[in-house]
Amino acid sequence: MKPLLFLHGWAQSQQIWFRQRDRFPEALYLNLPGHGGADAVAADAWLDALAEQLPETPCVLAGWSLGGELALALAQRFPERIAALALISTTPRFRTAEDWDMGCNADLFAGFEAAVAGASPRLLNRFFALMLHGDDLSRSEYNALARLAVDRDRPVSAAGLRSGLELLARLDLRAAMADIALPTLVMHGEQDAIVSVDAGRWLADSIAGSRLELFSGCGHAPLLTRAELFNTTLFNWWSRL
Repeated sequence: MKPLLFLHGWAQSQQIWFRQRDRFPEALYLNLPGHGGADAVAADAWLDALAEQLPETPCVLAGWSLGGELALALAQRFPERIAALALISTTPRFRTAEDWDMGCNADLFAGFEAAVAGASPRLLNRFFALMLHGDDLSRSEYNALARLAVDRDRPVSAAGLRSGLELLARLDLRAAMADIALPTLVMHGEQDAIVSVDAGRWLADSIAGSRLELFSGCGHAPLLTRAELFNTTLFNWWSRL
């Protein structure tokens, strides 16, 4: 099968994929710049920094949230390096605009900006809670995920948070969808409180030949809260490429 590479989202690390490692033991799990102990680089250098870590053989990129946007951007810039895309909780544009009402609302984004500017220690806790909003979890289940999915030993650097938020603020990949001619799996939780499920539907409608899988009663992180179904769906699609 084609090499599989996982890209996590903003303010997290490769640890977020802890429920995928047994099912995909030979996959590559990258840390975004400034995340999980990786060196921080300027926002404009993120794609080059990630491209340097891609395998020589064209690979399948599984990107979650910001990682999905970066996967799309990598497929646009380095099409010969990418064989297929799995886009999880992904949007082509994170911020709302006059012609895009499926993005993060201004108040929520302003809260992230203020937290990053003030180096608030509550930022990651608040963001993690939003990720799981929409999932029917007990307190013990939530606490277990929060404990196991976050790398406490190598926290996200301030520079990594700032650069990642800059990318979330300005990336707009809508026009690039016409250039994506790759097998694509779009997976999205129907109760996602961070990236509207309508953005996932839009991606599936805009990428020719893509497949859409929706997770009912699920928020922004089906890789955590619907891990068995998520893993099976991804594995079956990947194995048939």
